[in-house]
Amino acid sequence: MNVADAMTPRDDVVTVELPGTRDDILEYIQERAFSSVPVVKPTSDGEQYRGLVSRDDLIEHPEEDQLAMLMRDVPTTTTDATVREVAGLMHREGTRRVPVVEDGRLEGIITVTDVVRAIADGEEDGDTGVGELARRDVNTTYAETPLTVAEREISYANVPYTVVLGDDAEMAGMLTEVDIIEVARVVEGEADTGDSIADDDDDWKWESIKAVGARYLPTRNVEIPAAPVREFMTPDVVTVTKRRNAREVAQTMLTNDIEQVPLVSGDSLVGIVRDVDLLAGLTDE
Repeated sequence: MNVADAMTPRDDVVTVELPGTRDDILEYIQERAFSSVPVVKPTSDGEQYRGLVSRDDLIEHPEEDQLAMLMRDVPTTTTDATVREVAGLMHREGTRRVPVVEDGRLEGIITVTDVVRAIADGEEDGDTGVGELARRDVNTTYAETPLTVAEREISYANVPYTVVLGDDAEMAGMLTEVDIIEVARVVEGEADTGDSIADDDDDWKWESIKAVGARYLPTRNVEIPAAPVREFMTPDVVTVTKRRNAREVAQTMLTNDIEQVPLVSGDSLVGIVRDVDLLAGLTDE
């Protein structure tokens, strides 16, 4: 299967143009929850692709306003490359999306989800047993942990989830960045929060702008509930066993709109399968 068959075509890709400013991209990154947006520049020879701006770029350079200074070069691919080749590129570079560029023009974009969909549909090899792809190191937290602390745990672990454990140390639920985003409040301005700052004993506390998995942006305060994780987690967790293969797990992820699935043996948690792990089954790396 070629990239052209799996990618989102240019007409459906949201972009920002040079010259431009941080404000041009805020709506997409902040309000519409895009993780990155391609940058293009109109020229006499037509539109030219210039780079990509991500949430991390905005957070790491809070004082920079110009898109030209915020954007960065990222690996690209072409329409005639194979999905297997792109899966290897994503796996090697640790990126979830790859612009499709030919002769300097943006032709589309291909994401991890596009590759997972190709596996689920049988267009790419999905026969690898999920037991071979699962990670044994699982990020976990306690059900009574304040959400503010759990968010920091997720951030430090550099993963978008945490498996929630109950009093018996058994899996009780799943908490993701999305769950935190849904209950977080964003307030403009960092310098003067006045009487809005909560005390340690209040139900809500103020957190730094890098909270919520780096999805929120500089110059804004993020307010996260300090109530226990159990109030925000998903208690009915979708799980898989090592008897399942990559195709079946890809179908499970797409059906349930999730990016990771705990691997269990009986009632015991033994690993985690993330969508990016499914790509490893298509590579020789």
